Amino acid sequence: MDVPALLRFATAGSVDDGKSTLVGRLLHDSKSVLADQLEAVEAASARRGQDTPDLALLTDGLRAEREQGITIDVAYRYFATARRRFILADTPGHVQYTRNMVTGASTADLAVVLVDARNGVIEQTRRHAAVAALLRVPHVVLAVNKMDLVGYRETVFAKIAEEFTAYARELGILDVTAIPISALAGDNVVEPSAHMTWYGGPTVLEHLETVPVTDESTAARARFPVQYVIRPQTAAHPDYRGYAGQIASGVLRVGEAVTVLPSGRTSTIEGIDALGRPVDTAWAPQSVTLRLKDDVDISRGDLIAPTALAPTTTRDVAATVCHVADRPLTVGQRVLLKHTTRTVKAIVKEIPSRLTLDDLSQHPAPGQLVANDIGRVVVRTAEPLALDAYADSRRTGSFLLIDPADGTTLTAGMAGDAFTEHEWSL
Repeated sequence: MDVPALLRFATAGSVDDGKSTLVGRLLHDSKSVLADQLEAVEAASARRGQDTPDLALLTDGLRAEREQGITIDVAYRYFATARRRFILADTPGHVQYTRNMVTGASTADLAVVLVDARNGVIEQTRRHAAVAALLRVPHVVLAVNKMDLVGYRETVFAKIAEEFTAYARELGILDVTAIPISALAGDNVVEPSAHMTWYGGPTVLEHLETVPVTDESTAARARFPVQYVIRPQTAAHPDYRGYAGQIASGVLRVGEAVTVLPSGRTSTIEGIDALGRPVDTAWAPQSVTLRLKDDVDISRGDLIAPTALAPTTTRDVAATVCHVADRPLTVGQRVLLKHTTRTVKAIVKEIPSRLTLDDLSQHPAPGQLVANDIGRVVVRTAEPLALDAYADSRRTGSFLLIDPADGTTLTAGMAGDAFTEHEWSL
């Protein structure tokens, strides 16, 4: 399998597990840090009385983060090696910021979950693994950090790796790569460790450079959420009518029969314009304008899909969700549901269960979900929606629940059952 040019990955772990230090070490040792950035970190470290640069400061950019010594916001970093380009989301470790991990991992191809070798797998580790499974992140790296503080003992690493891998398997995560590291000392981050000769696997960077990733956006069924209707009405194009947006997934071709949802009207793609030029084929995530053969009533929020592979529409949305707001989500609550470019009024009909992270059992009919809870909901919408199952498409199978009063994002939802084949079942 060819290695794609770009890998999106996220880091997660508990407070003080060393995520920011790992990211800083990764950037520093891969020579992805500019000289002025390193000088700024060295100066900030000296002001704190530290003899060596604190590489965590390369990602903890907010003043509050530096003062408290914790990561609060999701820090995005872009870097590249000779083999691959990377987009990294360094997510917070504190339990109250678990929702930020949902943001950082929602588009990730891989998640790096850090564990302190002294503490092993704890509740926050299990929470991060559950979120990675919920978001269908296909690859997980277990980075057992601070191995220098446990004497680089293989038995400590092996016990943690076995426990985490077993838990991840229950969640449905099948690809777990465990790597013993010391982010502070640089062991097995970019260069192999001289202290852990018993480990024969890849370093963190080596694994990131070589892990095979399937581009879901082009492999999935074609979906085109309409963002804007273009009617220039110029002398050169008096009858031009185009539907602009970004292809969410799949490939669209001129001459293809398509269905417009939720109306169900059908037509044929007469033309595709990309960057002002006609093309025969377009694919995700390109932004294009579609021209249809028939004069169909289409507006922002409609979804265009190949007729043979069009999704069904529904007003009852059953989903697994992660609640991200401080205010609870309750049965009977009125919300807005945003799916791609479409936003509709909705009401929370049921909250059938909430996930218990310790044993992956379900707490039935909790009545509400509070911040960082993972649970199931059933939402009734005022208008029909064309959703895919999240297992089939992370883009068109996801949605947000929004407070209609002030626009606050309440809940991130994944249509369908994220854990159908595993322990958490009704």
